[in-house]
Amino acid sequence: MITRLAKAGLAAALSVTVLSTGAAVATAAPVIATPAPATAPAPSAQHVTVSQAGNYPVFAHDSTNMGVTWTSAGTADLTGPTHLTVDLPPGVTTSGALFYNTPYDYTFAETVSPDGRHLEAVFTATRTPGSSNFMKVYLATNGTAPATGPITVTVGNPNDTDPTGHVSTYLLGTGPQPPTVQGAPAVAALGTTTGPGAGGTALTVSGTDLAHGMVLVGGVPAAGSCTDTACTVTTPGGSGSAPVSVVTPGGTATAPAAFDYTGAPPPAPAAPVVSALTAAGGPVAGGTRVYVQGSNLTYGTVAFGGVPAAHVSCGPSFCTAYAPAAAQPGPVGVTVTTAGGTSAPVTYTYTA
Repeated sequence: MITRLAKAGLAAALSVTVLSTGAAVATAAPVIATPAPATAPAPSAQHVTVSQAGNYPVFAHDSTNMGVTWTSAGTADLTGPTHLTVDLPPGVTTSGALFYNTPYDYTFAETVSPDGRHLEAVFTATRTPGSSNFMKVYLATNGTAPATGPITVTVGNPNDTDPTGHVSTYLLGTGPQPPTVQGAPAVAALGTTTGPGAGGTALTVSGTDLAHGMVLVGGVPAAGSCTDTACTVTTPGGSGSAPVSVVTPGGTATAPAAFDYTGAPPPAPAAPVVSALTAAGGPVAGGTRVYVQGSNLTYGTVAFGGVPAAHVSCGPSFCTAYAPAAAQPGPVGVTVTTAGGTSAPVTYTYTA
């Protein structure tokens, strides 16, 4: 049971990158719940599961919180944007979520619908198998009777092809419900297929089983929300011909047409800067965990002497990386590369 904590006084390490807190978000359709398949789907190397627990509201006037946990349950590092949703029954609302995690090697953003009953969050980081992350969702009731109905939590990731473990339901007054699997999505058409490279085009994606979906344009999350039959989003900036896909708890579907950016793309982000390493060196065998500190590091890749590091995860000012093996002892330069360029190197010394 999660301890009830006051929202005030808690520090949140939030880096809003793909969604704007407080933006209007259409309430998603209820999850399309189907029994778990008799034949298990092929295992996915990158697999994520979701669960919920907490101090659920029990009074007509109640202020409490619940927790949402997502876990890397596959055999390979979980990468890319992970999309989470929380849907609340009538009489229950949320003011938002608190996510706080160290190290700060991630980006996180959340939005709440105008009626307070639908929350979406996007978490982007690399997580090794077995690791978990947790966000606290604040709940409130203000009615004439205790609230009833389901609280549904979902998760989706474009690299996860196994739809099991993506839907968690808790029925107020009753308890946890059996696992369900959302139907596989299908995308039929795009409302428009062109827009400026700066982004900002209103885009409608139509199809089936799109509830609780996240739209990716060129692999980048687009701000907006989905019902069962349509997603309404705003395109991010980009260039060239970008594939469009919808990631849901039931899987990922690609649109039959791409979105073509016209004109100049948005300006490149500021160049990354590396200011310090938490480890000055390590053995030539590699495997040393190094925290890279700096600025403008979001979505970066890390290299040691030009050799890619392992298990890399970067937030705005912090990266986690594991040093690769080296051919021989000696100093090498550690760099971070993003869309804004490559940082100046900081020395790391391999020892025999």
